Amino acid sequence: MLEHSYYAALGLSSIHEKVLSGERLAPEDGLKLFHCPDITAVGALAMHDRCRRHAHKAYYVVNRQINYTNVCVNGCTFCAFRRDSEEEPGAFTLTIDDILTRLHEAYAAALHLDELHIVGGCHPSRRLAWFEEMLHAVHASKPNLPIKAFTPVEIAHFANMEGISTLDVLKRLQKAGLVMMPGGGAEIFDETLRRQICPHKADASTWLRVSGEAHSLGIVTNCIMLFGHLETLEQRIDHLCRLRDQQDKSGGFTCFIPLPFLTENSRLKLPDDKIGPQRGLDQLKTIAVSRLMLDNIPHIKAYWIMLGQKLAPTALWFGADDLDGTIVEERIGHMAGASSAQGMTVSELEHVIRESGFTPVRRNATFSTLNTAEASQ
Repeated sequence: MLEHSYYAALGLSSIHEKVLSGERLAPEDGLKLFHCPDITAVGALAMHDRCRRHAHKAYYVVNRQINYTNVCVNGCTFCAFRRDSEEEPGAFTLTIDDILTRLHEAYAAALHLDELHIVGGCHPSRRLAWFEEMLHAVHASKPNLPIKAFTPVEIAHFANMEGISTLDVLKRLQKAGLVMMPGGGAEIFDETLRRQICPHKADASTWLRVSGEAHSLGIVTNCIMLFGHLETLEQRIDHLCRLRDQQDKSGGFTCFIPLPFLTENSRLKLPDDKIGPQRGLDQLKTIAVSRLMLDNIPHIKAYWIMLGQKLAPTALWFGADDLDGTIVEERIGHMAGASSAQGMTVSELEHVIRESGFTPVRRNATFSTLNTAEASQ
């Protein structure tokens, strides 16, 4: 599949040479890969790069996801998760006791968590002190449990509410127990499109700046791209290149997560050519192109909640090396129309990985590999 003559016939000769030599791809290379009619040729290049980094390992984490509220001031047109107020049907806002109860239930079910993932909407009245208290409470309850929480958008929201800098917000949350951040809110960086789909959300420059500030404090983060809606291929490549540039500067992105847009319950309606069975091929190609473009980000996640339990393992052959984890309870994707299960057990995750031809490797929130003794603590 990696025969040079075949890639030459596809017009990808120089890209083939760059990938094999480990040379950085240019934006125009990414566009050529997106336009390539042979998805397996693109996938083979991504698989080559993936194996150079991770061999046939596929990572997973034993985690518990908690969404603390879906009440949000941002009003993004694509979001089926958010509610405008607590009085709106379907709205929820958890207390600190609610969060601790969910955490204790996970341990009562014999899950020895290696990551607690906390994220939610930008609530109009919940202040930063509440989040500090929540982190302190979680840390007091489970002092060895890494807490991954709050997107750059949430950090910017806290800063606006308190009238302080985003760097000060990060320092306060880090002191309270924050060790890692998810990458939500990046969506698509293109400013024109962003004004159409998320006009009230923190802009691209803010998202990137907050990520860089977190990295400067030693808080590692993930990064995402929401794709498959109104964006063009050029806007996807622009998004990937901006992430790559930020990684060159601050170096704290551990994992990139390409999130396919789920259309079922969205207020954002797409043209016919954006929906249909071809979406699966587009999702696999996007994962492959992402692996090839993001040469400085170690991991690419096939988020099984959004991709589904059939396509996500396939994505391991298209450049992805991580499936996320046990999850237990997920609301954002499912309120948008995800049909996947709410969670998977360790044995299910390891079975899926092995049946897909890979070796399962358990990790923690910051992608440190865990041995059997560490994982059972």
